[in-house]
Amino acid sequence: MIKTLHKIGLRSNMMYGAAFGSIGMSIASWIISNKYEQAGIERADRWALFVGEWAPTFFAMGIALQLEEMSEEKGRETPEWQEQSSDIRRPTRAGV
Repeated sequence: MIKTLHKIGLRSNMMYGAAFGSIGMSIASWIISNKYEQAGIERADRWALFVGEWAPTFFAMGIALQLEEMSEEKGRETPEWQEQSSDIRRPTRAGV
């Protein structure tokens, strides 16, 4: 999924921007709801929490896209940790 998002032009900085935008929208929705709606502070809290919960998802997608960008820069498909594990020598059986 991340490779597909990267291929269609989505970049990590866009996801980080969306995450910070979500935090800002959360604050704005709380202020607007608290000021202009007659439903009370409970409703304003619910709106702010609803929008604010998007931020961790956007941050996680940003990190995943950043890893994809780094692997593309190095010109390899496999992550670095997989290559390192192949360098480790496997123990041999004694007496075989």
